[in-house]
Amino acid sequence: MSRYDLTDFEWRAIEPLLPNKPRGVPRVDDRRVLNGIFWVLRSGAPWRDLPERYGPRTTCYNRFVRWRKAGVWDRLMDAITKAHDGTVQMIDTSIVRVHQQGATGKKGDRDHCLGRSRGGLTTKIHALVDAQGRPIKLTLTAGQMSDIASAADLIKELPEGAMLLADKGYDANALRNAVTERKAWANIPPKANRKDAICFSPFLYKARNLVERFFNKAKQFRRIATRYDKLAENYLAALKLVAIRLWLRGNESTS
Repeated sequence: MSRYDLTDFEWRAIEPLLPNKPRGVPRVDDRRVLNGIFWVLRSGAPWRDLPERYGPRTTCYNRFVRWRKAGVWDRLMDAITKAHDGTVQMIDTSIVRVHQQGATGKKGDRDHCLGRSRGGLTTKIHALVDAQGRPIKLTLTAGQMSDIASAADLIKELPEGAMLLADKGYDANALRNAVTERKAWANIPPKANRKDAICFSPFLYKARNLVERFFNKAKQFRRIATRYDKLAENYLAALKLVAIRLWLRGNESTS
């Protein structure tokens, strides 16, 4: 068993959430395929270098893409994250470099969340995590987009009475008003040029390091630390699978 493979606990949590196949040719062993997918995500190796113990590389890659198109990974993350602690939520972003293999799209093609800057091509991950630093929602934009670009979409389900923690990059009246409309509180440090006084607690703000820890854990998977996927949909699907794995590891450690 590889150290990247699903544990028995993780597999028991995932197996009931996978699609059923009642008729036709039996599907290739789901656990072996998932282990192969996670091996690629963790190691950062090309799909063609997948070890033989996981079966044909085309089977693992095709299953990854086919289930992404079918929304399986989205439904899996929704089911796993349903138990999140929504009393305190944190939002932040992180930049990832795009490898040359991920920058082969044609000119004029649809948006693949690729941004060009002095450092080259980048993609920005926007994440909303709960009070324990576990990811609730994830989205992507081009690297040069502002941190606040996807904030409104990420907090659409912010529960009443919750507290949102974010850094100065999110200090905007529009976001604060959106949080207030949901009868929640935005604990965000004010920018130096803000003229009107706001309520801010430095003590409660200390907990925001949990969202930074999430990015640190996610980037231990080398396919997340560097983007090799040309399609933003594939990269986001990989990120969601990593998020699911982090949730399951956290649950296993407390069980």
